[in-house]
Amino acid sequence: MKALLLRVGIDKGSGGTYGPIFDDGSFEFVPIPETYRSCTAATYGERIGRKGKLLSTYVPPALIHVPMHDDPEFETCTYGDPSAKRRYLLTLSEGDLLVFYAGLKPFNHDKAEYPEALYLVGYFTVDQVIDFNWLSASERAAYRQRYPSNAHVKRGYAFENLVIVVGGKNSRLLNHARLISQKKPDKSARLTYALSVEMEELLGISGFIQRSIPPRFVTQQQNVAQLVQLLDSL
Repeated sequence: MKALLLRVGIDKGSGGTYGPIFDDGSFEFVPIPETYRSCTAATYGERIGRKGKLLSTYVPPALIHVPMHDDPEFETCTYGDPSAKRRYLLTLSEGDLLVFYAGLKPFNHDKAEYPEALYLVGYFTVDQVIDFNWLSASERAAYRQRYPSNAHVKRGYAFENLVIVVGGKNSRLLNHARLISQKKPDKSARLTYALSVEMEELLGISGFIQRSIPPRFVTQQQNVAQLVQLLDSL
């Protein structure tokens, strides 16, 4: 059993902001904007979040009528990618963990324990990994019908190289986010996000996590068990 940590959600490079974290550690998961024409994707101004407010409350005004790229989505628990991340997704097997983290920032509070930073926000316990390159046209159609909530299925085309990971039992968006980052200078002396000391010890890995490529793997069983225990508590 192993875990793959992957950064997702709206950020300053894709959407211009971070999602909100509230004064009790709860949060809204806000997807990135959809860059492909998609007639079925909801906009930020249409979807109501877990706090009862439209997601447009938390994004720049220019995004109110922009469709969202729901990836991951926690309705049928799917995550897909046809580009650089596909090769990492293909290493996952049934029972592995796909763990998501995202940039969040305080919303109407200044509590020091919830600063603007990177946080664990959800995970899938992997049930299936689907490589669309190996599917017939009829098989692709069947999976599209089975997982209509997936962001890439909503696009209605461009299935070449697509890999979809399906989460099984216990997959979920967390109730409370968990801080995992600290700011450190990189080789250019620019401050960027790295794993916090606490998370380095818990996960048995270290290094910068500012970007989603390359994602980070947790492979030591003791560390995977500690990660599972942490996720169960959130």
